[in-house]
Amino acid sequence: MARDRDRDRERRRTPKDTGRRTKKKICIFCKEHVDWVDYKDVNVLRRFMSDRGKIRARRVSGNCSQHQRDVAVAIKTARELALLPYTQRAINERAPGRGRGPRDGGGGGGGGGRGGYPAAAAVGAESDADTLALEIDVDGDEADEEPS
Repeated sequence: MARDRDRDRERRRTPKDTGRRTKKKICIFCKEHVDWVDYKDVNVLRRFMSDRGKIRARRVSGNCSQHQRDVAVAIKTARELALLPYTQRAINERAPGRGRGPRDGGGGGGGGGRGGYPAAAAVGAESDADTLALEIDVDGDEADEEPS
């Protein structure tokens, strides 16, 4: 019985897709004989970042280990100098009419339940006309007084 378990274990360890071979990616820095990765070359560094701003892994980007380290350091330096963003804002677009039911009017956001924004009237916010009528007083005088 112990021999049967050993045979089953060895069968499970073999990879399933042994016939499928993927083409190995070549490091573009090695191919072009680049001496160092420039942190100011934002267009090249963006190739190694995801749409959310994360640094792509070696197996995705195809870099060798040394150049992957250099790319990571260059991206981090460019982020500190505000040449590259730390993150990209994820935009969650929802189609209208996907509310919780017929009672919310099909507005799509819900009434402040799970992640939706409450309506302006429910919060008691000022109207747009009231918001636009506010003035900022820079020099400290009253904005309503007439100059004398």
